Amino acid sequence: MSSPTGPDNGLPVRMPRPRQPGRHRRPEPVVAPENAPALVLAVPGTPSAATRGLAEETLSIARSELPGLDARIGYVDGESEEFPALGAVLAGVAAQRNAALEAAAAAAAAAGNAQPQQDPGPSAIVVPLLAGPDSALMRRIRQAVVSSGAGAELTDVLGPHPLLAEGVHVKLSEAGLARADRARLFTVATAADGIILATVGGEEAVQAAGITGMLLAARLAVPVLAAGLDEEGAIARTAEQLRGSGSQQLAVAPCLIGPEVPEGLLEAAAQEAGCAVAEPLGAYTALGKLVASTYATKIGLGQQGRPGQGMSAR
Repeated sequence: MSSPTGPDNGLPVRMPRPRQPGRHRRPEPVVAPENAPALVLAVPGTPSAATRGLAEETLSIARSELPGLDARIGYVDGESEEFPALGAVLAGVAAQRNAALEAAAAAAAAAGNAQPQQDPGPSAIVVPLLAGPDSALMRRIRQAVVSSGAGAELTDVLGPHPLLAEGVHVKLSEAGLARADRARLFTVATAADGIILATVGGEEAVQAAGITGMLLAARLAVPVLAAGLDEEGAIARTAEQLRGSGSQQLAVAPCLIGPEVPEGLLEAAAQEAGCAVAEPLGAYTALGKLVASTYATKIGLGQQGRPGQGMSAR
């Protein structure tokens, strides 16, 4: 037991620091509001242990950004208990929320505090695990949301966004294809002098990747062109275009998270074009923060320390 002057054993008491006054005080940590809708991450591609690990790590980062967040995973192509389908996850979230609302209403009525029911808002916010637009995939995700009858809402995809350019830069540097820090005046012998930013999802995805490509080109000071992996020969044609403009040491950099890419497609396209290749973004730290930010924006939650403000690269 401790007394107001210290614990019984004579050791000092660690007292909470008073909040620093003025405009330089530290911002209060943001937490998920009570009864906030669940965040359901819509994961594309063939479900696998690797995909699940990526999604779980991404949500772990999102939870650290927004304590108290109820975050779950739904697979666009899931159909088992191990990899539950997006629609099934949403239906489960809605059932749990309805049960909680009914229990709260019953408790209030028993206490004589019955009030008119208010609109509880969406049961879930669905965030697609997609770096760029993909109309076919988004159509399937939207259909799953509607068919679930869960009253959930769907956000846009995560890009284009400066954090994606940062992530691609990091993956290029990890592969030895770019300088890790643009502020340091040293070169990498294997650094690429031309980048093909690969995406999937058709022309709309290529245009969105082009925006990220401009940000990446500013970071690396080398030409960057976007091309679609799902358009036959597009990576090879873009490689020839870069070589025709003077670039010789080319690299394919995926503006992709990973699960949305059919296995082997990225490596085959890079080999056809005669280019080195970097890894997809994967569970990049800033990606989890971007997921949390996308959710927070959708529910109208003003988040302190939003992605891109004072974040490290990893």
